[in-house]
Formats: sequence, C-alpha cells, structure tokens
Amino acid sequence: MPSLRTLPAISTALAVLIGPVALGTAPRAEATDAVLPLFVTRGGVPAAALLADEDDGSGDPPASRYTRTGRGIARADHFRAGSITKTFIATVLLQLAAEHRLSLSDTVEQHLPGAVRGVRVDGRRITLRALLTHTSGLADFTTVTRGTVPLTPPQAVTIALALPPARPGRFSYSSTNYVLLGMVIRQVTGHSYATEAERRIIAPLGLRGTSFPGSRTTLPSPHGRAYTAGGSDVTDLDPRVAGAAGELVTTLDDLDRFYAALLGDGLLPPRWLREMLNTRTAHGSYGMGIFPAKLPCGITVWGHNGRISGSYVRTAATVDGRRVLTFRVNTDAIADPGLEPALLAAEFCPRTT
Repeated sequence: MPSLRTLPAISTALAVLIGPVALGTAPRAEATDAVLPLFVTRGGVPAAALLADEDDGSGDPPASRYTRTGRGIARADHFRAGSITKTFIATVLLQLAAEHRLSLSDTVEQHLPGAVRGVRVDGRRITLRALLTHTSGLADFTTVTRGTVPLTPPQAVTIALALPPARPGRFSYSSTNYVLLGMVIRQVTGHSYATEAERRIIAPLGLRGTSFPGSRTTLPSPHGRAYTAGGSDVTDLDPRVAGAAGELVTTLDDLDRFYAALLGDGLLPPRWLREMLNTRTAHGSYGMGIFPAKLPCGITVWGHNGRISGSYVRTAATVDGRRVLTFRVNTDAIADPGLEPALLAAEFCPRTT
C-alpha cells in the first residue's frame, strides 16, 4: 500500500538524520547517499541500494549514480518488484484504450461476464476506470492470503467478493482491481497480460532484466537473497501469490528506464499520459497505476512502490521523467517509516546556497 500523503517535515528531519550532511549544505548526491545507510542502521534491513538517473536534455545518455549499503545487493541483481507491476498493467490498459480496443467507461461485466457478482459488489456497476484508480470498492484479497498463497485470478476474485467491500467511488487500495485488469487484457487481446507487457513495454525499451515469471519460483541470475522481517529466506517464491498485481521481476536499471520512458511520453500518447496522471477520480491520492507524492520543498514526484515477501522497492520521478530514483531493500519491512520520504526529499528537493 503506498504511503501517499503523510510525508513529514523532512527539512528538519534530515538535519537530525544525517547531521552535518544536510540539505542546504551538501550536494544532492551527498545528502541522498548519507540517508541510505540509515536503512540498515535505523531501518533494520540487511541491505539497501539506490540508482538515480538524470537526463540533462543534451541528448547524451542519462548520468547514473549507484549506491549501496549492507551486504547482499548488487546493481545487476534481479529482484521482485511487487506492486510496481501495477504501473506496467495500467500502461497496457491505456495503450489499448488509445487503440480504441476498450474504453475506460466500460464495465467489468462487458469484458468479464459474471466474474464479479457479489452480494454488495456487482461488475455491472464497476468501470475499468474504477479498477485502475482503486475506487471500485472491491476488497483486497491479500488481506486474507498475506501474499503467501498462490492463486488463479478467479480464486483471488472469489476471496475478495467474500470480504466486506469499501465504499464505491472512494479510494481504497486493492490488488484485486489489478488482478481483474489482467483478466481484461487477456479477454481483449487474446494474450496474457505478461505477453502484452513484454510486447508493448519490455521489448521496445530493451528491459533485458525484466520479466513476468508466471509460476517460476526462482529468480534469474544474478540475484541476491530475500528475507522476511523475521529473517526467513524467501528468495524462492511462487509469483502467483500476486499475479497481475505484483508478479514482476526486474532490476534497478530497468525500473529507472521504464519510468523515464513512461513520463517522457515514450509509451503513451500525451492525452493518455495525462489521463494516467489525473488523480481526480481518487481524490488526489492515485492516478492509474501511479501516484504522486508532494515533498516538503513543494516538488511533486510520481511513481509507485512495491512490497512482496522478501522485497520492498520504490521508484519516484519528476513529472517529465528526467530525474528518476529507484531504491530497494532485500526485505519486506523497514523499521523506520520516515526514511523513505527523507530519501526522496534528499534526492529531489533542490539544495539552498
């Protein structure tokens, strides 16, 4: 679940966190790199890493900066990206809308007859827009499975329908929405969401480290280890615990490249990118597979986070995609929730002189 609108007063917090290397007295890179070790010392994670890319508009390749702390993480490692998968799924849906193969005002029933018929939730009244923006009212099946039980998409939906729904029209983050969107992609195209994402996003962008593993429980090489908050090794995991809501395996480089291309008009026509970034339906909390975070300096960054057993990932970028940061830890829990917003502020807020 993204932490959307609870960023602390980082300008003060950073001075406490990193002492003399604070915003206003050090370059951005120094401030950001000073926060990262705190994920180990204060956040209780085994290891953390970040990759920041900046395109200065000159036409040269973006300048990259990679930093890590702790043991067990390398830049080229493959890892599970959890709910960052949702940005890929939303991009495919919006591409299909741009091709007039579906409409965001279509109901779930139109594409998946009878798939959503609950006592208090009915697919005849839920639109694709509501699924994309988490305003459908559908409960989150992972509140039951805790991301540990491999499921088919219909099984995930069945679990969700047995749970109390949220109020339709109100933002309520639910992975069930994106499981259904994966089913819609198959119905509309005749191909799985994985096949469509590979054809439309992964191959065109050359994301060589990114894949949808299906039922494959092992990670591609190279990779490190992944641990639960309690220290159990969960490197091997059946991706069907998340499906279209969180199956993705990727790398730091690939995530930076993907979000830079997406926000830089490289994947969606401008009209549909604006649609993706429109948070009106979710009352400012969420767009479509992407959400904003307003930093203390007034800058808003866009991206998503992903949590799955053994992994936590966060990508954030400027709205033009020219500056992108992805950081990851090799566990699914960070003890100090203030570290993530501190890292984003250190990276994106301009230093004073």
